[in-house]
Amino acid sequence: MAKNTLFDDYLTEQLKDPEFKAGFDAESARLESAVALMNERERAGLTQRELAQRADVPQSTIARIEHGQNTSIDTMSKIAFALGEKLKVEFT
Repeated sequence: MAKNTLFDDYLTEQLKDPEFKAGFDAESARLESAVALMNERERAGLTQRELAQRADVPQSTIARIEHGQNTSIDTMSKIAFALGEKLKVEFT
């Protein structure tokens, strides 16, 4: 019978591998940005299309960012401005 492993235990073990950790950290950063944008857009009561119009970007750009794909600082700044926010970039 196979031994059950808790996901947290599995992840902790995998994160010991530097290559895995680098990929995990990069993906985590993209997803944090995606969630942050989606939360702010929804807080503002806007659809992707409405935000895209305000930011003068294609709706597909908003969708791609919200799905964790990379984008430029310029694009994120335009979106932040359209939401009445400032873009803050940090190194932690």
